[in-house]
Amino acid sequence: MTGQEVRKMTDEELTLEIRNLRSKLHSLRTQVVTEKVEDVSSFKNTRRDIARMLTERNARFKAAGKR
Repeated sequence: MTGQEVRKMTDEELTLEIRNLRSKLHSLRTQVVTEKVEDVSSFKNTRRDIARMLTERNARFKAAGKR
């Protein structure tokens, strides 16, 4: 997911997507313990997507607080 896609999302969509990605990351970590993970790069991509969304959400909160 790119930064432009994240900026187009609403606050509710951001919150929902962050929850979904955190759940995905949790399931990936569980797969490491229980079975073999096919795509190891999905850890990195998921973490980066979460960071992008959190950064945008925090920027929106700060902007709203200054108004």
